[in-house]
Amino acid sequence: MTSIPRQSDTPDARIPSGPLASKWSRHKMDSRLINPANRRRYHVIVVGSGLAGAAAAASLSEQGYKVSCFCYQDSPRRAHSIAAQGGINAAKNYQNDGDSVHRLFYDTIKGGDFRAREANVYRLAEVSANIIDQCVAQGVPFAREYGGLLANRSFGGAQVSRTFYAAGQTGQQLLLGAYQALEKEIAAGGVKMFPRTEMLDLVVVDGHAKGIITRNMVTGELAAHAGDAVLLATGGYGNVFFLSTNAMGCNVTATWRAHKRGALFANPCYTQIHPTCIPVAGSYQSKLTLMSESLRNDGRVWVPKRKEDCGKPASEIPEEDRDYYLERKYPSFGNLAPRDISSRAAKEVCDEGRGVGPGGLGVYLDFADAIKRLGEPAIRERYGNLFQIYHEITGEDAYRQPMRIFPAVHYTMGGLWVDYNLMSNVPGLHVLGEANFSDHGANRLGASALMQGLADGYFVVPATLPNYLATQKPGAVTTGHAAFADVLREVDDRVSRLLAVNGKRTVTSFHRELGLLMWDRCGMARSREGLQDAIAKIRALRDEFWRDVKVPGTGAEFNQQLEMAGRVADFLEFGELMCLDALEREESCGGHFRVEHQTGEGEALRHDDDYSYVAAWEFTGDVTRPRLCKEWLAYEEVHFATRSYK
Repeated sequence: MTSIPRQSDTPDARIPSGPLASKWSRHKMDSRLINPANRRRYHVIVVGSGLAGAAAAASLSEQGYKVSCFCYQDSPRRAHSIAAQGGINAAKNYQNDGDSVHRLFYDTIKGGDFRAREANVYRLAEVSANIIDQCVAQGVPFAREYGGLLANRSFGGAQVSRTFYAAGQTGQQLLLGAYQALEKEIAAGGVKMFPRTEMLDLVVVDGHAKGIITRNMVTGELAAHAGDAVLLATGGYGNVFFLSTNAMGCNVTATWRAHKRGALFANPCYTQIHPTCIPVAGSYQSKLTLMSESLRNDGRVWVPKRKEDCGKPASEIPEEDRDYYLERKYPSFGNLAPRDISSRAAKEVCDEGRGVGPGGLGVYLDFADAIKRLGEPAIRERYGNLFQIYHEITGEDAYRQPMRIFPAVHYTMGGLWVDYNLMSNVPGLHVLGEANFSDHGANRLGASALMQGLADGYFVVPATLPNYLATQKPGAVTTGHAAFADVLREVDDRVSRLLAVNGKRTVTSFHRELGLLMWDRCGMARSREGLQDAIAKIRALRDEFWRDVKVPGTGAEFNQQLEMAGRVADFLEFGELMCLDALEREESCGGHFRVEHQTGEGEALRHDDDYSYVAAWEFTGDVTRPRLCKEWLAYEEVHFATRSYK
């Protein structure tokens, strides 16, 4: 292995001084302001129209800024945020069960295995209550108790009920609320929407992010767009694994291209494996389907105690021969143990040969006790659409027999490095939602993705963006600047190069091979030997891709193979950085589990003295030799502790 260059420079997180509980309010008071008359002179580019992007575009437009919003879907309503259906956390304490802003903050820090930035997480918990009020005002149909108050349920990693939900459609309903706010601003002329348009590169002028290069996915036309600031809200990179719960179009291109223009990429090895997914059914699959974590409120997870019972129908295995292993191993949290812990526990029993279903890669999620206790109508009301989805995919009735579930790649905690203002180290480039690294550490608690996306879009970036814009002359950089022509030419050359290879292997075959390699070597369990092997094989696969990929058609037309080829080319570079990051981090924490670093009971073993930092990687011009920068994490309100849910 080549040695990894390092630099001692620590990126400045710009965390406000003062007590943790007053940092955000004090920072807002100290932040720069732009008067309403001047706001209309500034043009902001927002890439992505999911919860973070739509919320930011609508909010900034309402404040008076000119906004251009880009998405590769045909409508913002198709953004992947709709897939997060289980719920959204907020410290409202409606259940009067002991919740508070501080408890949500602590649960999130602990859930992230003490690898998140304290100030950002506290702000997220503080803002959470405002999100619910905002969404209720928009008409989001949250579930309600008999007396009319909003209902709550529990999620993994918490011992209180703080998750607001709309049946099993929470992400969809929240996205519709943000979409309506966005459409209102489009109709008023404050936002110009660019659907079916993919960002292919970032334009940096004199060190500042001042625009993007896009491709019209219908006509193939490349175009340059200039702005006074660029906001990326483009989601995560889970599709590097090929099989994941992400939509097929989800990719790393926007953030990876920004990284290659100077933005630090933070903690790329932090990926989340969700324990509650429908198991793989065959090699023909191109994606996996998530069964919401909310199901673990009423479903009990188990496998047979004996290997010889695994082939029997669940109904023929008596209660005394069932191992409710999460309840056995983690009695305090039981079936609501956090995702990383629940996923590894499922892998463990399947590795022991006690898994169920095809290939022994499944565990049961059983609702028989809940149906007996509450009645089938109550379960249908809570989870009906999820049971319907399960039936459509598997042909099995989960009201009559247990669901079969198995862990799958779901969310990515890593992303572009940002400071407290959500600005990257490239001035003017702000990063929101899953595309940044800032709030979840090494593992995201359930129902926090929707919370972060809306917090960043509705409440954080509208307050912090003026700190940058106030230093800039509006409209000072246009597409007439030479930098736009240079980057446009580079993008055109890259597209032409993909089309010119004219090899024999399909894009999908390369993506599938990369994904299987990443899952085996950089998935639920990682080792030094496995990661070194993965890096060597990724480099060889990348070389083969540029020699033998087949991209039919032309660039001047609707060409989905060309779109996929560009994304897979970026995954083939990014996958190596993921493995390098996992190799460099000689500890286990959250979703990053190095087999060399575990307790005697098989739990993650952190090394706080050496690794309590954000690993922020700088592109050096050579994808095989990134430079490591470290932002050391300092905790004022929490203390490092062994993470236990027993």
